[in-house]
Amino acid sequence: MHLFNYSLLPSSATTVACVGQFSGTKAQEICVARGATKIELLRTDPQTGKLESIANAEVFGTIRSLAPFKLTGGTKDYIIIGSDSGRIVVLEFDPTTNGFNKLHQETYGRSGSRRIVPGQYLATDPKGRAVMIGAMEKSKLVYILNRDAAANLTISSPLEAHKQRAIIHSIVGVDVGFENPLFAALEVDYGESDNDPTGEAFNAAEKLLTYYELDLGLNHVVRKWSEPTDPRANLLVQVPGGQSATTDKFDGPSGVLVCCEDHIIYKHQGVKEHRVPIPKRAHPLSDPERGVIITSAVMHKMKGAFFFLLQSEEGDLFKVTIEHVEEEVQAVRIKYFDTVPVASSLCILKSGFLFVASEFGNQQLYQFEKLGDDDDETEFSSTDYDDFGAGTEPLPPAWFRPRPLENLALADELDNLSPIIDSKVANFLGEDTPQIYTACGRGARSTVRILRQGLEVVEAVSSELPGAPIAVWTTKIKADDEYDAYIILSFVNGTLVLSIGDTIEEVSDTGFISSSPTLGVQQLGDDALLQIYPRGIRHILADKRVNEWKVGPGQTILSCTTNKRQVVVALSTNEIVYFELDLDGQLNEYQERKDMGVEILTMSIAEVPEGRQRTPYLAVGCADSTVRIISLDPDNTLETLSLQALTAPPSSIVVAEILDASIDKYHATLFVNIGLQNGVLLRTVLDSISGQLTDTRTRFLGSRPVQLVRVPIHGSSAILSLSSRSWLNYLHQNILQFTPLIFDTLDHAWGFSAELCPEGLIGIVGNSLRIFTFPKLGSKVQQTSIPLSYTPRKMIVNPEHKLIYTVESDHRTLGASAQQKLLADQRAAGMEVDQEVADLPFELFGLPRAAAGNWGSCVRIIDPVEASTVFKLDLENNEAAFSVALVKFQAQPEDLFLVVGTGQDTHLAPRSCKSGFLHTYKVVGEGRSLELLHKTETDDVPTALLAFQGRLAAGVGKSLRIYDIGKKKLLRKAENKSFATMVTTLSTQGSRILVGDVQESVHYAVYKAPENRLIVFADDTSPRWTTAATMVDYQTVAAGDKFGNLFVNRLAKSVSDEVDDDPTGASIMHEKSYLMGAPHKTGLLCHYHVNDIITSIHKTSMVAGGRDVLLYTGLLGSVGVLVPFVSSEDVDFFSTLEMHMRTEAPSLVGRDHLAYRGAYAPVKAVVDGDLCNQYALLSMQKQAQIAQELDRTTAEVLKKGETIAASSW
Repeated sequence: MHLFNYSLLPSSATTVACVGQFSGTKAQEICVARGATKIELLRTDPQTGKLESIANAEVFGTIRSLAPFKLTGGTKDYIIIGSDSGRIVVLEFDPTTNGFNKLHQETYGRSGSRRIVPGQYLATDPKGRAVMIGAMEKSKLVYILNRDAAANLTISSPLEAHKQRAIIHSIVGVDVGFENPLFAALEVDYGESDNDPTGEAFNAAEKLLTYYELDLGLNHVVRKWSEPTDPRANLLVQVPGGQSATTDKFDGPSGVLVCCEDHIIYKHQGVKEHRVPIPKRAHPLSDPERGVIITSAVMHKMKGAFFFLLQSEEGDLFKVTIEHVEEEVQAVRIKYFDTVPVASSLCILKSGFLFVASEFGNQQLYQFEKLGDDDDETEFSSTDYDDFGAGTEPLPPAWFRPRPLENLALADELDNLSPIIDSKVANFLGEDTPQIYTACGRGARSTVRILRQGLEVVEAVSSELPGAPIAVWTTKIKADDEYDAYIILSFVNGTLVLSIGDTIEEVSDTGFISSSPTLGVQQLGDDALLQIYPRGIRHILADKRVNEWKVGPGQTILSCTTNKRQVVVALSTNEIVYFELDLDGQLNEYQERKDMGVEILTMSIAEVPEGRQRTPYLAVGCADSTVRIISLDPDNTLETLSLQALTAPPSSIVVAEILDASIDKYHATLFVNIGLQNGVLLRTVLDSISGQLTDTRTRFLGSRPVQLVRVPIHGSSAILSLSSRSWLNYLHQNILQFTPLIFDTLDHAWGFSAELCPEGLIGIVGNSLRIFTFPKLGSKVQQTSIPLSYTPRKMIVNPEHKLIYTVESDHRTLGASAQQKLLADQRAAGMEVDQEVADLPFELFGLPRAAAGNWGSCVRIIDPVEASTVFKLDLENNEAAFSVALVKFQAQPEDLFLVVGTGQDTHLAPRSCKSGFLHTYKVVGEGRSLELLHKTETDDVPTALLAFQGRLAAGVGKSLRIYDIGKKKLLRKAENKSFATMVTTLSTQGSRILVGDVQESVHYAVYKAPENRLIVFADDTSPRWTTAATMVDYQTVAAGDKFGNLFVNRLAKSVSDEVDDDPTGASIMHEKSYLMGAPHKTGLLCHYHVNDIITSIHKTSMVAGGRDVLLYTGLLGSVGVLVPFVSSEDVDFFSTLEMHMRTEAPSLVGRDHLAYRGAYAPVKAVVDGDLCNQYALLSMQKQAQIAQELDRTTAEVLKKGETIAASSW
């Protein structure tokens, strides 16, 4: 077995983000690391305030840290990356190629994310002279960055700033102006703790704030200053300092803010420290003893001022200001600002936006409405306390009252699937391709998301018409008009003309003939209009005079094609008549007509190229299933140049010039798009010099004949293909994309441009007229979100009733009934309850925190068609749901039961529970409601449930059990307790059950009904921390582990058959232990590192009539497929291509690709499709060189990659 790994959706989680002027212009961009494996540049649109992606690149490594860096006096920011490659990398964004260039790559250590290899922390000198890269333990290196005589960036050899036996918590550059660069580090020395068996040294260990100075004269790093600080300190924030370049004033006092639990300390060498408390939420459900920790921070400098935004682990933002005179700090002040989702990084843009790179859930862009200077929030200052709050004694607690947003307003939101906990594939919406249903998120911001393949369409106008039009056009009156003036609708027996203004209304004085259907409309020359109808052509001049050309008696026009200077019509006599516009604006017929000898079905010419008088080629589709290219050049007018045979008669042809960087990065390519009557689309390249047709790609679109329309999208031509589903072939980031539309089936469409909708499309659906736009061309998947109450643990589909059942639970929070009880107890004790704060929405402010062992949990039924919750059941008695299964018991075959596995008073570390339960619910009301039948107590938490041969298979702790239904509870029928740690996954075929253990990979078990026994007969040779598994076939399992590896194991067929036949009749052969495990071992077929924790795997077909693939989801929001190769020729081709790509497209972070994909075990029998897809981004010389090595043309290599991608979704 050989597989091709292809990412449908790359990781959407943002692990780190920074802001800078990466394009070298005044505009700022946000650089984000997606799922630590991809780098992306985002920019805010100044008009709309929306975020748009301008570039992204796969790095084939793990990004651990990211920092912007600007040389002194420079205008452009560089990107410095710390990764798992053991190398520091400096990247530059090139706006001309829209890509990232690697300027420097310096090796300093071994690859992999190791404790003592730097890469985890990055700190830059604010004046752009040096950078420090640190490890979690011991190692810190400083690099000096400068420019050479040619103004190119240079990087020095590394200077060591190591400290033995030190754990590093945070590092930051200290702003000291143009004095020697200074870096601050938060360190703990564990040397004494290591050697002290009593543990006293561990309790007495000090956390030190240390300054490291880079002496630029002596070119070495010294430890300048070290002082003990709070042992709970976790984060350092840079404070501005140094003298201003323009005035003698100081930008700030310099130093750092040390963020600790419950308070913030301002510290600097030789300066009095200031300490202020971090305000706590005055929430009736919060625990007053619980500390507050700052998890992310951002500093923003304005002219003559600066402020900090610090975020607590509950999402509350606090504004911190420092009052200073020159370098002397007068006071440190803190106040509540607003509440936003908990972020991994915060970025403030000069244009007045705050980007919140949420840890979980959608990333958000907020606009500053005000800076919170003049509100009523209580401000806490260091001057309120003795000695500015300095010392180790706890400060009196400060409180604030949470409230909805006041200072910020939400401007935009980026979809983020992370974390995906579970997923299912089903086609509940009755589309061509199935939908992926994912359970995402954490806490009250959790969602179930429906992922549908296609471009999201926003409908601006929908209007009913008196009849059903057969075609629609829009046209300008003059060539230089900004917007369209008319909409022309063609009916079977006439034509309707509508004018576009403040309203859309019918007009009759346009010169168009209204008593006949229209075949074509064109704005001709500078200011004329053209209408083609079955009996002739009307050339409407600017002064409303009409020149008419009519066909001969007994003839009609069957099809036509036009551009601004040329008109071609096909007559019922199989003749082609060609017209061209002369310099006086007259339409002249070419003296000869071309007889094709066969019925002409469709024709097309391209737009006139810039600076030319005509386009030289005409494509004609004939009834004999051919397409012919005919010359319109004056030297050989109407001469046939080339011919292509088709599998069916053509229904539509469009010739268009589109710049596809994978074919030619510098010139537009002429494509002939041919739609056939059998629903197939062909895309062929037309050679602009010889007129020959080459490189044909085919795609099945749907059951209806394909109609093609050329439409403008973002200033370049795109092709809209209409079949039983509409598809758009468009340019995005210089690569041609082909994506279906999530919209009603269109009968006809055209481009539409008006003041309110400058770049949209107009389409006909039955007898209604629709005007629509594409807001997100970069996103090929539409996400529909259904909100949940808690973190989803498992989901299951009910295909019979088209419903989804989820179980949700959250640790360290209170369930709905526990919250009500707590509030009632407070009222009973005479305490005042702030009901307004208690009623604040949990999805914005988070669930109330509680002690370990408290849970909130519920069972939910979702209707995916309506995208709504139809039933919700909260669990009582501190029970938490962990597993779910739909079972039809053999004893009651007419009823469907939902079994939910719960644990009461569950603790996660160490793992324990008071009791486990199996709740059995009867599914009633067409699956939309549940009735509790009974509860069955178990001795551990049921972590995996599965319907098995009319019974229930349950993984309860370390044991696998078979249950049957009883009147009072479930009856245990069989049990096997031989599993090492905890059962996490169950899957079945026949009498075989595959059991995934949390530490010991996948076990093969069989249920022997005659003896009523569960026997484990095979297991894995490697211990694997299984997170998800599915059966590929009767002998094969595909699974993922918690280190981000995907593997496929197979049991030998002879063993499999032997176990099923079992000649001994007593299973004696399968009870002899081998290698301290089961008697038989599975063999490893495939192994691959995806760098994301696999949370679900499904064997499914994602394309109508396509082959089965393995679809997997990752915790960080990635969705990918493993496509099996069907021939050894394909295996050899893609393996060789991958080998070439490893050398020609090295990782941006310097990670070796083979080592990256084989991070835990060597990669086996899997080709990296994401790396092969980089082939399209290579230079044309490199493409040709690799293609030659493969004995193929460049087009054939691209086509092969496209074919395999088309079969995946």
